[in-house]
Amino acid sequence: MLQANGHNIIYILLVTFFTSLVFVPISKRIAAHIGALDYPNERKIHKVVMPRLGGLAVYASFLLGFMLFGDNSPQMLSVLIGSFVLMLMGIIDDVKGVPARYQFLSHIVAACIVVFYGKIYLTDISLFSLYFSFPRIVAYIISILFIVSLISAINLVDGLDGMSSGICIIYFITISIVAYLLGNFGGLEIILALIMIGSLLGFLVYNFPPASTFVGQCGSNFMGFMVAVTSLIGFKTTTLTSLIIPIIILALPIFDTAFSIFRRLLKGQGITEPDKEHFHHQLLKMRFSPRLSVLIVYMINILFAAVSIFYILGDDLSAMVIYILLMILLLFIVLKTDILFEHRKNKKEIEEPVIESKKEEVKQVSKPKKKIVNKTKRKK
Repeated sequence: MLQANGHNIIYILLVTFFTSLVFVPISKRIAAHIGALDYPNERKIHKVVMPRLGGLAVYASFLLGFMLFGDNSPQMLSVLIGSFVLMLMGIIDDVKGVPARYQFLSHIVAACIVVFYGKIYLTDISLFSLYFSFPRIVAYIISILFIVSLISAINLVDGLDGMSSGICIIYFITISIVAYLLGNFGGLEIILALIMIGSLLGFLVYNFPPASTFVGQCGSNFMGFMVAVTSLIGFKTTTLTSLIIPIIILALPIFDTAFSIFRRLLKGQGITEPDKEHFHHQLLKMRFSPRLSVLIVYMINILFAAVSIFYILGDDLSAMVIYILLMILLLFIVLKTDILFEHRKNKKEIEEPVIESKKEEVKQVSKPKKKIVNKTKRKK
């Protein structure tokens, strides 16, 4: 049987999956008890109050997985300390709300812990036969920015039930496949990836639409952090899985984040100001159901993951064909939706049915009145 760090991978996945499955209902009760609840409003899609400490269950399952299958090392300890900082700040935000600048500060602190204490940072990049080596100070800065950016990217795509957790599962499965293909199935990043797959799958049982709980700020911070950390550890073990692999796998969240920043700048808004123009919102505007929208996002992410796998296998033609088709799809979305620019035509199409429906409502209200008048006349 295939093993990672001396442990059967099926055993790792089953233990973390069922642990998460058991912990999620407990996290829902804790959320209700301490007031970590997500109330519906005009910007949100859900219509009922939802508990949002699902990330706590994922983190608890992750800790148990580490105790059973992980090894003590400065790298692993730095991951635990950094993730604890993010979880603590995220839980406070889920209960009371924390200004974005303090959230951002916690992201930087967590990134600095793994970079300076764990020595997990990007020393070099190999890309299309090109090799770049960085001075240490530059490596530190790039690595910290990389971690903070991926945390923000996962935060931004966490807009539909099962969205962020599903994207992260696809990512961790993909880098596990890549590691197997490269014959590198004993590294720390693989143990972390397998533990995260099991923990997130257990949570997804409750989070797939229609969800009964949300991952919360604590969970999205933790997931983005683990995605970034496993990527950086992978950089240190082999140059082949350099910057291009995680960027391709996470292309959709990265594009969505970039579009969000540019869209808000074009509108004169702050880049942290929330809106309803993300990629998943555009799918909903196309009249896809929330469940189907999530499945479409999964499929696009799987195709991006396939590009990275074909790249590793040396099948550049297949990788390029899929990648070009995906770029054409993204270009179509940019031109036909409001993900980047606001289209006046879309506004008219939305406004006209609303006007017509209001006219119908007026007619329906006025008709009964006429009937009543006629009846009274007959009686007289």
